[in-house]
Amino acid sequence: MGENLAWVCVVICGLPLLYLAVWRVLYNRGISKISACLLISMAMIAALCIGDLFAAGEVAFIMEIGALLEDMTTNRAKKGLRNLISLAPDTGRIIRDGAETVVPVSEIQKGDVLRILPGETIPVDGVILTGATSIDQSVMTGESLPVDKGKGDTVFSGTINRFGSSDMEAVKVGEDSSLQKLIRMVEEAENKQAPTQRIADRWASWLVPVALLIAVAAYFVTKDIVRAVTVLVVFCPCALVLATPTAIMAAIGQATKHGVMIKSGEALEKMGKVNTIAFDKTGTLTYGKLQVSDIVPFAEQEENELLALAAAAESRSEHSLGRAINEKAAADGLTIPSAEDFRMEAGKGISALIDGIRYFLGNEKYIHENGALTDGRAAAVLERLRGEGKASVIASDGTRITGIIALSDTIRPEAAEMIRRLRKMNTKAVLLTGDNRKAAEYLASRVGITEVRADLLPEEKVENISRLMHSGKVCMIGDGVNDAQALKTADVGVAMGAMGSDIAVDAADVALMDDNTSKLPYLKWLSNTTIKTIKGAIILSMCINFAAVTLSVRGILNPATGALVHNAGSCFVVLLAALLYDRKYE
Repeated sequence: MGENLAWVCVVICGLPLLYLAVWRVLYNRGISKISACLLISMAMIAALCIGDLFAAGEVAFIMEIGALLEDMTTNRAKKGLRNLISLAPDTGRIIRDGAETVVPVSEIQKGDVLRILPGETIPVDGVILTGATSIDQSVMTGESLPVDKGKGDTVFSGTINRFGSSDMEAVKVGEDSSLQKLIRMVEEAENKQAPTQRIADRWASWLVPVALLIAVAAYFVTKDIVRAVTVLVVFCPCALVLATPTAIMAAIGQATKHGVMIKSGEALEKMGKVNTIAFDKTGTLTYGKLQVSDIVPFAEQEENELLALAAAAESRSEHSLGRAINEKAAADGLTIPSAEDFRMEAGKGISALIDGIRYFLGNEKYIHENGALTDGRAAAVLERLRGEGKASVIASDGTRITGIIALSDTIRPEAAEMIRRLRKMNTKAVLLTGDNRKAAEYLASRVGITEVRADLLPEEKVENISRLMHSGKVCMIGDGVNDAQALKTADVGVAMGAMGSDIAVDAADVALMDDNTSKLPYLKWLSNTTIKTIKGAIILSMCINFAAVTLSVRGILNPATGALVHNAGSCFVVLLAALLYDRKYE
């Protein structure tokens, strides 16, 4: 009965291994002809030649168990990709001539109006036209709670409409949609090997001839063919080969759960060696949107009165400063008086008649040209605001300065804590920005960055990245088209995936899908942990192999017990690497 079972194992499990070994010898090039399955096949045939049928069957059977364990681990790590693919809806509810029509997603065109009902999955990226709703966008951002959305807000394909009904305009369809990009990024990550993985593969190829030499030497010294066969059985470098891809797959799978898309194992490995992170300012450390930060009235006015007059004068302005002032007034619920005879001088300012009085809003030169002078108090306020890197809009009634409204980009609340955590990981932060030096230095002081390089053109950012790379591995994080070249130049490029430009995301190695820079320390921790796990698994596998070979040469292990020891070590290494998938970030 035992012999029959052994033959079943040899036929069912061993023959596929033998076929793969022969195929690689015939069709692979160079040293890659020699593989782990070749050594196992040799060990199996040698065991059969000495009549140890049980050992031959056991080697083949346990190797098959190891392969199944690897597949299970890989499939678990790929669970995130399968979930992403399952989220892609097949149809969408399109509005044409006032009627709803359900069409395949492939037929939805840019500019189409879609209706999204509660519980439905959003088929393409778009902008809400009417209605208010709450969207579960955890697949994109990792956020656990639904996000409220209204007119003008962006929604992503693959996210789920939880409560309200709304109409949206399709903006990105087909392969350009966020979900499809996400799927492509994960697929690319799975198909790219890390340098450590390629090194492990080369080591595995060289270990095969080493095993043969030791086996032949053991036979000539001991005159015992069983010991030589046992060396072949235990020397298979399966654990060495399995350790890296399993750890990489598990780490990328975990990162996907947290809304961090890593495009390759190589990027993950390099991130573990990064000692400098270079930040663009706008859109990364800040939100990239101007907001009113200071309202300083000089005449007998309240802040709200000054803001209302400024909003009235700017009501027809297309300038970003004017829009920000109007947004602030609307958010505060202010009553805006009507304005007439709007005039604009490009690069200077605007003026308008409000209740019969002409008000001027603009820079200092424009205000001076229209009858108002800067007194000591106004000059002091302007100097303070300039020192804080803020843009100032001066208001005047034509005879005197009535107030100053300052605007600035809002610093992300998580920025300072994120920089502190990176510093604890011995990672230096550098600010590279095209903004003026005062604005850059003010922001850097607020978030804890000590090294600032300002007034940079895109090509100058690249030059600074190259110089930083002379002293270590550099990661660049940015969001705009002007950051794309710097992202490509750096050892690791990280893009803001939600609000960043498509060019920046394509150029980067990693994308933060919810634009939450607080995940940078998590990314650094995951990379460090993955490298440690891979190195530990490789050292463990080599130690197990060395001990097993020593015991085999001394005759303590035979082919059967050697197969058990070897494959137990392989399984342990795979399990150690697989634990990365559920490792908690502290």
